[in-house]
Amino acid sequence: MARARDVLRRTQEVDGSWKGDYGGPLFLSPMYVAGLYVMGRAPEARVRDGMLAHLRAHQNADGGWGLDEESPSLVFTTVLNYVALRLLGVAAHDGDLLRARAWFLPRGGALGSGSWGKFILALLGLYAYDGLAPLPPEAWLLPRALPFHPSRLWCHCRMVYLPMGWLYGRRARAAETPLLAELRRELYPMPYAEVDWEAARTRVAPSDAYTPRSVWLRAVNRVLGLHERLHSKRLRARALDECLELIRGEDEATHHLCIGPINKVLNAVVWHLARPEGPEVRAHLERLPDYLQHCPDGVKLNGYNSSQLWDTAFAVQSLVASGQVDGARDTLARAGRFLEAEQVLEDSPCAARNHRHPSRGGWPFSTRAHGWPISDCTAEAVKACLLLEPLGLNRVPHARLAQAVGFILSLQNRDGGWATYERQRGPRWLERFNPSDVFADIMVDASFVECTSACVQALLAWSRAHPEARVGRPIARGLDFLRRAQRADGSWEGSWGVCFSYGTWFAVTGLVAGGMKPGDPVLRRAAAFLQAHQREDGSWSETVQSCRERRWVDGPTGHAVTTSWALMTLVATGNGDSVAAQRGGAWLRARQGADGRWPPEPMAGVFNRSCAIHYDAYLRVFPPWALSLVMHSDCIRAAGVGS
Repeated sequence: MARARDVLRRTQEVDGSWKGDYGGPLFLSPMYVAGLYVMGRAPEARVRDGMLAHLRAHQNADGGWGLDEESPSLVFTTVLNYVALRLLGVAAHDGDLLRARAWFLPRGGALGSGSWGKFILALLGLYAYDGLAPLPPEAWLLPRALPFHPSRLWCHCRMVYLPMGWLYGRRARAAETPLLAELRRELYPMPYAEVDWEAARTRVAPSDAYTPRSVWLRAVNRVLGLHERLHSKRLRARALDECLELIRGEDEATHHLCIGPINKVLNAVVWHLARPEGPEVRAHLERLPDYLQHCPDGVKLNGYNSSQLWDTAFAVQSLVASGQVDGARDTLARAGRFLEAEQVLEDSPCAARNHRHPSRGGWPFSTRAHGWPISDCTAEAVKACLLLEPLGLNRVPHARLAQAVGFILSLQNRDGGWATYERQRGPRWLERFNPSDVFADIMVDASFVECTSACVQALLAWSRAHPEARVGRPIARGLDFLRRAQRADGSWEGSWGVCFSYGTWFAVTGLVAGGMKPGDPVLRRAAAFLQAHQREDGSWSETVQSCRERRWVDGPTGHAVTTSWALMTLVATGNGDSVAAQRGGAWLRARQGADGRWPPEPMAGVFNRSCAIHYDAYLRVFPPWALSLVMHSDCIRAAGVGS
């Protein structure tokens, strides 16, 4: 435990946060390279060399690239990574590229790619816009009251399709170069001039069809195709102007960081075409490096500008749980200062005009500059601040914590749960129109187990510190949502981590914080579920494939992070002194290295059910946290208290 706490102390940033690798998806770096190429630019030499190393390091044995560093090959990512390597100067006869072509050409080449890949290729002039499902910008001119107005989509979804719509409406494409002409000959199993682009709209390789295109989506695409042939030029110009103003609003509210790397790159391309060399382009180029991650295997694009706030809030809770805070006061004090500095203190400019939920009082996933606060990030920050309060280390004033609580309350959905950035805006049936192919659950920001539990726990902590707070009803509704979300096998499905171990940890800790006692049937079923999936060596080993298949899938070896979540859940259910918990704790202690760290293991984060992502801090935060709780249970048992 002392060594683990020392690792946290040594890896803390100067600003008091913990910041690390938040990469893993293999479609982000190629989009970055493609966006720069459209803008007539290229990565600087160090970044170029690092990206080449990273892309080569994560090519699969079959020659393709997966959706993430650990997944099977997809045409979407294989073609994009192939193109990126060529744009970075690798010759077509390179051995790695020959293997890639041998994999993707029998699968239709670029014609088999998921829809986002086809769009990026169209932007480069490597795919005809006639082969895309229509993305008319006029959708943003529809009445806001309609259930399918773009503002009702999950914010990550709408912020990607916003610049896509503008670029589609302009039929934007890169300036022609000899290299692009060569690529058009390399990406297809037939001559480019012979491609049937109308048939290509509905074509997708089986590897990329994680979310099949519904009959409803196909029908809508046919209607939108008719619109594309008949649309008014004047209306198109109005729609493009509307999209550009909304893009400007997103840029200004996020200090040109944008909500994520995809719309960041696409927004930069939009401004390059709308105002070449204008101030917007310069502002975007200045913030692009915020997404770059330099790591031992090269350079890549992170999935966010960082996960700093999220990781820091958990690190504080882990350190406080150890019970040995005297030796960590300086570390916790610096973390408290970081938490204070990163709270969002104002609403985004023209929030209603830009379809934004009020932001004041919330905390983002990364930094205040990012400008998009999230329900569970705010909740974990509130919990951390309230833990620091009795230590004299909380720097966030009471009034600002009250604003954070108000922000959390403003996000509760009708079903009693919490989503991510906003209340649920669109009906669940919008998921039938998911056009992404490779992702699930991208259309609607519905309630999540993790967000709901975090918000319930934060409200409970606030009510204990401030008994006068009127938060009982929201808490009760949130607890009821958690109870209803339990699966028949006793687990809860997680959406932002792998998967049932993660979701069950959140749900159980939320319910126990809300007063559920050991012995309750809900907790007994949860404990039985986890005990049934414990490995012979005492560990747990759930993989991201659990999220994709929506059933528990074991890995070949134990995972420290998954084991930590399982142990923390068992302690919460009153089974911290059980044989299962003791075996898990013993495995976790034995797994720790002499330097205090736990060795690298598969990614524990996930998004949209199909793509894994890496949380660098999890191996430093969760194992010592879990061991602290198990040791506390040992002490209680030794004292003869409890079962």
